[in-house]
Amino acid sequence: MAYVIPAPLQPSLPVYGSDLRFPVRRVFCIGRNYAEHAREMGATVEKDTPLFFCKPADAIVTDGADVPYPQATTDLHHEVEMVVALGAGGREIPAERAADLVWGYGVGLDLTRRDLQALAKAKSHPWDVAKGFDHSAPVSALRPAAEARLAATTGLSLAINGNLRQQTTLAEMVHDVPGIIAILSSLFELKAGDLIFTGTPAGVAALQRGDSFHASLDGIATLDGRIV
Repeated sequence: MAYVIPAPLQPSLPVYGSDLRFPVRRVFCIGRNYAEHAREMGATVEKDTPLFFCKPADAIVTDGADVPYPQATTDLHHEVEMVVALGAGGREIPAERAADLVWGYGVGLDLTRRDLQALAKAKSHPWDVAKGFDHSAPVSALRPAAEARLAATTGLSLAINGNLRQQTTLAEMVHDVPGIIAILSSLFELKAGDLIFTGTPAGVAALQRGDSFHASLDGIATLDGRIV
């Protein structure tokens, strides 16, 4: 097929123990999925009406590349999250079948222009400019689900310049992975290649140029990088 302009590159993620890569189609995110984080942001958890938003696939930063400090903000925040990669899709997926869709797991940062988000909230505007900007989604290599020992006690953490900022276990999630997939599939047709950021715990804070970060989903994935 011929195009009138050069076709963009396919966003993709590395895979632990393989030279193959995982192609990324869409990036879905759930907000307020840890109660303590919701409270620190001055919000309440409404379990019956989860909050979803999206990032563009080309916002992904991979392979430990430096993350440029974004334009139009003076208040860039980190939000560490478990990332779920789908190897299959569908609509109206029951929660008891949701695990069949999961290809693998990783850890990522939902970077947020907090000042722009606060302005959007104050005006009841969408969060797109606060969440979906360039380089706003650093993600680790993926661990295939068959190799990932995921449990309620699995830890999720983030250190900045060697200092622990965020730490939790997956048991603290308001909506678990099957629940998130089931709800998302009632809103969108999910497909292979989709990523899901599953929410952040308390402890979000500002990042500065020169900061280094180390994110970990215990025993499954790690992500290291630097803000430049």
